[in-house]
Amino acid sequence: MEKIAIIELNETALKLNIYKVSGAKYNLALSQHQSLKLGEEISRDELLSPQTKTKILSILKVYRNIIENFNVEKIFAVTTTMFTQARNYRGFIDEVYNNTGISFSILTEEEHIKYLFNSVVNSIDNAKGIFVYIGTYSSFVVKYNRRAILEYSVVPVGTFNANEAGETDFDKLSASLKSKFSNLGVNIEEEENIKVVGLGNAFLSMGKIAKKIERYPLDIDNNYVVSKETMLKTFNFIKGLELDKIRKIKGVSYDDADKILTGFAIINAVISTLPINEIAVSTASLTTGVLGLNVIALSQERATDLLTNSLDNYLEFTKDEFSNNQSVHNLALILFKQLKVMHKLPRFYVKPLRIASFMYDSGKCINVEDYSKHGLEKILYSNINGATHRELLIAGFICVCQNLDDFSLNEWIKYKDILTDEDLDAVRKLGIIVRLAVNLNASKNAIIKDVVCDILGDSIIMKTIVEGDASFEINEGMNVAVDYKKVYKKSLQII
Repeated sequence: MEKIAIIELNETALKLNIYKVSGAKYNLALSQHQSLKLGEEISRDELLSPQTKTKILSILKVYRNIIENFNVEKIFAVTTTMFTQARNYRGFIDEVYNNTGISFSILTEEEHIKYLFNSVVNSIDNAKGIFVYIGTYSSFVVKYNRRAILEYSVVPVGTFNANEAGETDFDKLSASLKSKFSNLGVNIEEEENIKVVGLGNAFLSMGKIAKKIERYPLDIDNNYVVSKETMLKTFNFIKGLELDKIRKIKGVSYDDADKILTGFAIINAVISTLPINEIAVSTASLTTGVLGLNVIALSQERATDLLTNSLDNYLEFTKDEFSNNQSVHNLALILFKQLKVMHKLPRFYVKPLRIASFMYDSGKCINVEDYSKHGLEKILYSNINGATHRELLIAGFICVCQNLDDFSLNEWIKYKDILTDEDLDAVRKLGIIVRLAVNLNASKNAIIKDVVCDILGDSIIMKTIVEGDASFEINEGMNVAVDYKKVYKKSLQII
């Protein structure tokens, strides 16, 4: 396992992220963020002032000490083309290297887009779509299909330069920006019905405020889908607020508050000129894109699907010598197929079952003995990509339903606007399947390789295919018989 540091210098901040990396798997170990007004200064003076250079250098020296304390093997430091607008940027880059040993790469717009794209496709499971990025001085509209960029357009407006005239009327500002997005070099047909992903601080802020307006019960930013109707409600809400009140909105960065009106006006211009009915907010970032293309992509490990990669990534940094998550996962899927005539659930529930069975013991970080009751929160907030919020919720409740006594209807009702009555039936049935898979792996030696089920009247006979003595596993599996009958209305016999 190696440690990688990514340093990003952009228009508004200097950031340091340190990752632990094992093959194609990574985990964020440390994150630092210092606010700057670099973009405003360069735009105004076309120079880096002595004070700004001193501040950046002092921060980078601290970052260098942190990096050394973490025994980091590689450092990637990046900045955007904004930096080249300062006439003294070359001398400062040399000064940074001479004082810290940190060498900054200046990304072209094409490189910036590629890094963002890599981060987007690894944050939301969406083979075909468009992502819209709103930056500080420019915005990108990128069309892609199966991890390949088809075409893109760069629009020279962002949250800092889209309102240089100081327009305070939201509708007028939005109207003035529409023309910027009306003649894009990206072909977007309404009938294509492709998913649109939004990233950047403007979209993150919109998602946070939209969730409050809609009383959305989950505090998950990534893959929160905002309808056009909800976006318009959010814009109308912000239009009536003074800056001080915007700053008090929980989750909205103080530094972003004064640019929210402009950012929302750009989003409004986008949805007014392009055939967009909803946008999935992404937490994708330049930093994770740099890590993805410069480190993860060079690994010998190859991607399968986003959810599998995400679950493998989770396990890599939580497993111990006794972990048997993969065996439980595999057996749960076998049981799902074998019991299909009984549970009668559609294929939609396979993905939540995969998550729940792979993370069946995720709550052990809170309590080893009663881990199932703590699985919901752990599954929801472990940054599992490749699943919708509804699928994550179902997976969390499946994990809880390994012990039916842990299920709380009051807790379920909190999410009634996301979940359905069919989901309620499903989590109980699938919770029993996960518990069976866990108990049939009780010795953690993967002795039971397969299961074949026969239905005989009011009973189901579960025939195990084994390698070794499976008597302990079978006895543990039979401990599920009482709850199995409660849910499936049939007696269980395992042989």
